[in-house]
Amino acid sequence: MSVTVIIPVHNRIKRLCRAIDSVLCQPEVKELVIVDDGSDIDIESAINHYQDRLRYVYQKQSGVSAARNRGIDESTQPWIAFLDSDDEWLAGKLSLQLAGLERSRRLISHTEEIWIRNGIRVNPKNKHFKRGGFIFNDCLPLCSVSPSSVLIHKDVFSDVGLFDTQLPACEDYDLWLRIALRYEFDFVEQACLNKYGGHEDQLSRKHWGMDRFRVQALDKLLRSGSLSVNQKSAVQATLIEKLRILRLGALKRDNAELLTWLDKIEFDAKLTTTL
Repeated sequence: MSVTVIIPVHNRIKRLCRAIDSVLCQPEVKELVIVDDGSDIDIESAINHYQDRLRYVYQKQSGVSAARNRGIDESTQPWIAFLDSDDEWLAGKLSLQLAGLERSRRLISHTEEIWIRNGIRVNPKNKHFKRGGFIFNDCLPLCSVSPSSVLIHKDVFSDVGLFDTQLPACEDYDLWLRIALRYEFDFVEQACLNKYGGHEDQLSRKHWGMDRFRVQALDKLLRSGSLSVNQKSAVQATLIEKLRILRLGALKRDNAELLTWLDKIEFDAKLTTTL
């Protein structure tokens, strides 16, 4: 079982090298693709010392979803793993996942992780609890799968599609929901990566009100026609709660733009539930 690893990057040189080093020590890696999403600095020269141990691909800045999708298109191996350029795998990560997948015969795996914020280890809250199996309902409140932990067979993308490039954020939330509708997730309980946060260029800091994008993903899912009765009910309940929270926040901050957007989304959501 051989693996292509995809690292999207935009202007992160020091953190990128740490990520690359953590990948290259995994013997199961047959291909490492670095997708430069329109960096303003010379990423290619900065990683030139790796020579033929990786493949560098440049694209005009189009966002992390487009960068990951480009990496998937470029990949030549049946199994694909993602690593964010600011995260770091621990030794044996892929070995543990591949062993679990061989036992379970599943097509996607994720792992436990260590959270580090501003250089200090922090403990996730109960709402961030991770597990395997059918995790669709677990994925509804928030993203319960980290992209940097995922190992997935390429056939899954042929079935459910790629990352949604129309979502500026929460694109992973959207994809895991689509996958969790059809597939069981394998899970490695051992922490297999360091997930770093707190730095200024984090995507979650770029966009306020991240639930806006989760609402879009949920609304799209309702329209897909692929939900069972119970799944549809769970999605509707989650969507209504997220809309309620966003509306309270918009009213509190007198955010007319968000209120107008919410009116349209709420109308569409109500229309969908009556079909």
